[in-house]
Amino acid sequence: QILYCTLNTPKVDMRRLLGVQIGLEDFIFAHVKGIKKEVNVYKSEDSLGLTITDNGIGYAFIKGIKDGSLIDSVKTICVGDHIESINGENIVGWRHYDVAKKLKELKKEELFTLKLIEPKKAFEEIEPRSKAGKSSAGKTDTGKGTLRLRSKGPATVEEVPSETETKAIEKIDDLLELYMGIRDSDLATTMFEAGKDKVNPDEFAVALDETLGDFAFPDEFVFDVWGAVGDAKQGRL
Repeated sequence: QILYCTLNTPKVDMRRLLGVQIGLEDFIFAHVKGIKKEVNVYKSEDSLGLTITDNGIGYAFIKGIKDGSLIDSVKTICVGDHIESINGENIVGWRHYDVAKKLKELKKEELFTLKLIEPKKAFEEIEPRSKAGKSSAGKTDTGKGTLRLRSKGPATVEEVPSETETKAIEKIDDLLELYMGIRDSDLATTMFEAGKDKVNPDEFAVALDETLGDFAFPDEFVFDVWGAVGDAKQGRL
């Protein structure tokens, strides 16, 4: 079974995940399930140093590991690994932010267990786009756009965030790491998008509650995120 795909490289390169614009001459490489492994981790600090994403169809995987972090010290955990279960609870079908929430809720100074599936080291090449004939994917060949995958509804092509918006999303990601112990650029982007058309923090808090209410973000955190959104709207970043 396929875990995820990369563009123009057979390597496990999280910078080349299928999710950016697709050109007619691009090659798509499938990364399929490989070795299963079970890893015990002692949560000695709140921040794990993980960045998690998902492929929109139920597989969450490790997108990045921060140098010098807790997870970086566990050499059996690798970028590209699919997280299958946490402490015996199967998380296939969960979105990346649900996985991040689950990891945040793990108690400090306790051991937890991850079941991971490593992508195979040899990859099967999927037919290049240039041989696929006419395709709707070709519509993303011009202009700046990003393909957003969702668990419900079709994938959509959206504009790439501006430099100011990107800085705001990075700032929100920093706040998420402080609050949750895990970086999650997709979640940070979702939070930014929820606030960019709001006029005050109360409207923003309502929007967050509607989309991400399960997180029960504290008021102080919501206010800090609103500050990052406001700075971007005012061009102060």
